[in-house]
Amino acid sequence: MLQVSYIKDNFSSVVSNLNKRNIDFSKQLIEITELDDLRKKIQSEYDSILNESNTVTKEIGILFKSGKSSEAEELKSKSISLKPKAKELHEKLKNVSEELKLKLCSIPNIPNDLVLKGKNEQDNEIIFSTEISENIKNLIPHWDLSSKYNIIDFDLGNKITGAGFPVYKNKGAKLQRSLINFFLDKNISKGYNEIQPPLLVNEDSGFGTGQLPDKEGQMYHVENDNLYLIPTAEVPITNIYRNSILKIDDLPIKLTGYTPCFRREAGSYGSDVRGLNRLHQFDKVEIVRIECPTKSYQVLDDMVEHVKSILSDLELPFRILRLCGGDLGFTSALTYDFEVYSKAQKKWLEVSSVSNFESYQSNRLKVRIDYGDKTKKLAHTLNGSALALPRIIAALIENNQTDKGITIPKALHRYTGFKIID
Repeated sequence: MLQVSYIKDNFSSVVSNLNKRNIDFSKQLIEITELDDLRKKIQSEYDSILNESNTVTKEIGILFKSGKSSEAEELKSKSISLKPKAKELHEKLKNVSEELKLKLCSIPNIPNDLVLKGKNEQDNEIIFSTEISENIKNLIPHWDLSSKYNIIDFDLGNKITGAGFPVYKNKGAKLQRSLINFFLDKNISKGYNEIQPPLLVNEDSGFGTGQLPDKEGQMYHVENDNLYLIPTAEVPITNIYRNSILKIDDLPIKLTGYTPCFRREAGSYGSDVRGLNRLHQFDKVEIVRIECPTKSYQVLDDMVEHVKSILSDLELPFRILRLCGGDLGFTSALTYDFEVYSKAQKKWLEVSSVSNFESYQSNRLKVRIDYGDKTKKLAHTLNGSALALPRIIAALIENNQTDKGITIPKALHRYTGFKIID
């Protein structure tokens, strides 16, 4: 959530940079500044009434102690007359503040200067790509390989729950578990502390990281308890520090965690959602950073390099995209997507997003840094997938298929205990 003070002080540049998202927010931003002016006016009137009421109350006490009961009674009637006005102003202040908050929540983060305007994913910038072997013929897609080697059962998942909930079996289950451990170990080796968070969160947590109030349709909601199944570990892990004041010496905060993730929206029909390409439940290892604002973009570059090293270890062809304004997430200021190439499907599959949210999330979360000189400023938050498993597995088994079976990358051998699925 943007800060009103920043919008007012930088109105023209805020409007201009938000236009990179191909939406003109100038009208909403004007409404926000006007609402904030109204809020301040009502707040001033309310404070004045409260001060007057407190002053009258003190005077009444003094008069009673001095034996001036009649004068005290006259002031009591004045005190009573102030209460309805105070109540009315308090209600107005509450309504205006709530309206202001809702309007602020409808404004996305301001794209970084590196973000191009662009309309959609077709306008994203490719900033890195490995070579793809031209010898790609007659390869079997992962949904058929899964059946052939009895490692993933989509029909059984459909029977137990429904589409988008596969069952991993035998060496498929072991491969899944091995990848989780491999990702966690890689993250821990880079100084990330492991967290195992809850899989359900409350409304405050959903609001803090930007899933609520406008993304309820993408989340599974447990109505009786008013809890939400997490769409990513980013939500519970980042919310660990909600309503916190961190000392500058506490930074950087580097956390990693594995969780299942749950998303109701599974996309369109066709090959894009077939097999492991898009699921309602999937496993993911996440990295989360809370950082000093002056360091967050260097940290973002470091996170990109870290994810890059993991994919290199898996020996998968991949590329890195810098998202344009039209494809940029609502809460992000700058995002890099990682895609692996599926040789059987002959398409790129997204496996990671690494983003800097600057102070957008921390303003919602109320995460501030105490610099030790009476200065407190909002922290910057970052997160990334390191990595999402389904499409990694899809690419691994498709790209490494041979006449003898599916070979396993060397980096995973000590985790799987086997070198081939046959």
